[in-house]
Amino acid sequence: MSIKNISILGSTGSIGRNTLDVIRMHRGRFRVMALSGGSNIGLLKEQAEEFRPVFISAGSVESANALKKSLTIPVEVGSGAEGAIRAAAFEGVDMVVSAISGAAGLLPTMAALKAGKDLALANKEALVLAGSLVIEEAARQKVNIIPVDSEHSAVFQSLLGHRKEDVKRLILTASGGPFLTTSIEKLERMSPEEALNHPRWKMGRKISIDSATLFNKGLEVIEARWLFGLPPEQISVVIHPQSIVHSMVEYVDGSVISQMSTPDMRGAISYALSYPERLPGGVRPLDFSRLTLEFSDPDAARFPCLGLAYQALAMGGTAPAILNAADEVAVGLFLEGKIPFTGIYRVMAEVLDGHASGKVSSLEDVCDADRTAREAALKAAAAISNKA
Repeated sequence: MSIKNISILGSTGSIGRNTLDVIRMHRGRFRVMALSGGSNIGLLKEQAEEFRPVFISAGSVESANALKKSLTIPVEVGSGAEGAIRAAAFEGVDMVVSAISGAAGLLPTMAALKAGKDLALANKEALVLAGSLVIEEAARQKVNIIPVDSEHSAVFQSLLGHRKEDVKRLILTASGGPFLTTSIEKLERMSPEEALNHPRWKMGRKISIDSATLFNKGLEVIEARWLFGLPPEQISVVIHPQSIVHSMVEYVDGSVISQMSTPDMRGAISYALSYPERLPGGVRPLDFSRLTLEFSDPDAARFPCLGLAYQALAMGGTAPAILNAADEVAVGLFLEGKIPFTGIYRVMAEVLDGHASGKVSSLEDVCDADRTAREAALKAAAAISNKA
């Protein structure tokens, strides 16, 4: 049995830590060749000294220099975007786990594909920003993209063995986040601490806020459009507070196939790493005698950001990249206490409505749209802040 060589982009984040936990359970199956982290050099040092990669990269030159001084093992150290790209394309790596948060993950993800690496994709923004380019490059290089998001992993598994033409729709489930039952009038006053308090999942700060606005599900709708090649009218969202059914596929004969498990990212990660095999991932078994499963439609008034995602998909071109950039800026300002929770939607809506969508022919097109949208988002947020 051959060992699969792994590179992890975003190793100090939630997905990265869970990936290393799965690898820790199966050291005879996987070898960590490269790690790319951010500013948490203490954790990156611990990871490097435990898993002994050939190359590691920190988020900045300063972090890399501090890391070099603290390491007790011989390992090459890089930094910044260049270091992440090198980790993504590192020689000898079989699979890259793309788990850098946000738009920053796009270039390393593309670098992994261009280098002919199979991709375990947790960075949904790569497909949101440049879906056509990512899918075309994967086809050109004849490499696999295995989704790590629990919802897309569930769809991927529920599609296996079935014909695409028999699919009626994909149904992505959403927990509803921490504000599912909060009165709409109170949302304006919700604090970052309250928005980060997700009832089911332990995630990073950005994705936790996106879950509270349900924009994370909007991003997943866009991601699903590219991963599975279906139009947006065949991709729907339902609220499922228990987060047991991770997503479903409905077929033309009325059959619905779902993937279920205890909420634990290690399940989707272990499946992506070992595909087409399955390995134990440390996920607690379901107790069906105690299960209660509830489903409902999303409230458009409570979660208007979801509608913006469908709007951006309909616009096409650079519109999803514009919307994602506006969200990243707005979420960051909310976490800093500079705009209210409901200001996230207002910033996003103003930026999307105020910018024409352009064609996506290259990564430069995407980067230009991203940069312009971030500038517009800062202006929109300043106007909201001045009115407060």
